Amino acid sequence: MASRKKSGGHKKGGRKYGKAASKSVKSAMHRKKKGTLKRGKSGHGGTVKSRKQAIAIGLSEARKKGAKVPRKKSSRKKSSRKKKS
Repeated sequence: MASRKKSGGHKKGGRKYGKAASKSVKSAMHRKKKGTLKRGKSGHGGTVKSRKQAIAIGLSEARKKGAKVPRKKSSRKKSSRKKKS
């Protein structure tokens, strides 16, 4: 019997996204297929065309509901340092 080695610096295994987040994305995908998933804040931007966009909307809705979703990767602002002369 071969035994598995445990790597030293490994995090505990768990769900990256919660079940509620998965449900929200699944719902968004169904609405995309049906043609009722809309873009924009109030849904005036037209229907969603791409799969990735549907997933992003689903995750966004899950975040608003408070589901377990990792933070968005946002661009960090560069700190402007003053040069001393």
